[in-house]
Amino acid sequence: MSDTNTLTRAELGDDVHDQIGLSRSESVQLVETVLDSVSSALVRGENVKISSFGSFVLRDKNRRMGRNPKTGEEVPIEPRRVLTFRPSQIMRDRINGK
Repeated sequence: MSDTNTLTRAELGDDVHDQIGLSRSESVQLVETVLDSVSSALVRGENVKISSFGSFVLRDKNRRMGRNPKTGEEVPIEPRRVLTFRPSQIMRDRINGK
């Protein structure tokens, strides 16, 4: 993993190469295909559940009033769709060293 504690696409490709033994280009292509599939499903409005990992869940937020932190002025916040990630219990346990 890089020194910034962030896992990159290239590092995912390297992990696939090291663990499965595909060529580097095939490994990178596999990672890209999986990420494209997840992205496409989310764009279509579908939630994505990966067993033992977690779920990517889309939520629609209604229009609401917010406040500008600098001026204190009330401003409308337009409706939008947000993406959240909910880790599985297995993932939570792994993160917490159980």
